[in-house]
Amino acid sequence: MDKKEFIPKELPLDIELNAENYQLLISASRELGKLNGFINTIPNQNILINSLVLQEAKDSSAVENIITTHDELFLAQMDENSITQSAKEVIGYEAALKKGFDLMKKDNLILNKHILAIQKRMQNNNAGFRTQSGTVLKNPATGEVKHIPPQNLYDIQRLMSNLEKYINEDLDDFDPLIRLAIIHYQFETIHPFFDANGRTGRIINVLYLTYKGLLDLPILYLSAYIIQNKTQYYRLLENVSKNNSWNEWISYILTAVQKTSIATIKIISQINEAMQTFSVKLQATNSKIYSKDFVELVFSYPYTKIEFISQKLGITRQTASKYLKICEEIGLLECLKLGNTNFYINISLFNILKKGIEC
Repeated sequence: MDKKEFIPKELPLDIELNAENYQLLISASRELGKLNGFINTIPNQNILINSLVLQEAKDSSAVENIITTHDELFLAQMDENSITQSAKEVIGYEAALKKGFDLMKKDNLILNKHILAIQKRMQNNNAGFRTQSGTVLKNPATGEVKHIPPQNLYDIQRLMSNLEKYINEDLDDFDPLIRLAIIHYQFETIHPFFDANGRTGRIINVLYLTYKGLLDLPILYLSAYIIQNKTQYYRLLENVSKNNSWNEWISYILTAVQKTSIATIKIISQINEAMQTFSVKLQATNSKIYSKDFVELVFSYPYTKIEFISQKLGITRQTASKYLKICEEIGLLECLKLGNTNFYINISLFNILKKGIEC
């Protein structure tokens, strides 16, 4: 039988949660709350935003089979001339997430115009919502049609307007984490764009958590769980449409929030410990060049260079070069020469981020 166009119902929905999900909700909320408390243990928020948002960007892109190495990404953050196409897409995701966060803070809402701006930043075009029919989602391995989203622009706009209302207004009594699962399903099912729907949807996830005050920064590493449980992710999305299997899908999202909160706390703790070790060693061997600002700066990105340090600290290029060379000599940084440029790798931060998280 040929698969038909699937048009989801407007929100809110009548969903009856099972006892397991109420228990999962308690534990997911508790771990997310712990993570939010941990954010303030890092003195400079840019350290978390630059490091963890990039990790989320890498894994969210990997869900869509956009594969990059950490070396490519970290280098791309410091040198646009060294960027590969796949790294460019991941860096675009990172920029889109940051843009969405800024827009959400400015308007204190998550609006369709913000979602359009996020997708535009990622894709570098003004395509907007799909205006032509023909979009079909297939299993890449078998070619089997898995989902035919709404084909008519009227339906897409109607459903996206309804979703915008649901995101910003309390249309039901569900906890925000339950709504997160509903919002993510609804957006992915509408599939409003020709491309980058999955990545845009996962940006909406973390923005929604910040919008509802559950996170101060958009740093939850949710895509790590999705990439490690990718087959289940797509199967459960499909089962909601086919069988109205909401509890299984909600359980998946709550588990993702719980496990990635724990894992993100672990990474923040490791970064904190690495910063303290770096500071102690630098003060013990060359206290003259130690400053809190310098340490925070070399932990803002895994790769750095003389020009970056010089500009950010307001010091001469010669002084910045001296600082970085001293750190290299005592084993805190490692120098990588590419062309005429010396890049300095923060070894401890690089290893923490390269290891990633296991959910």
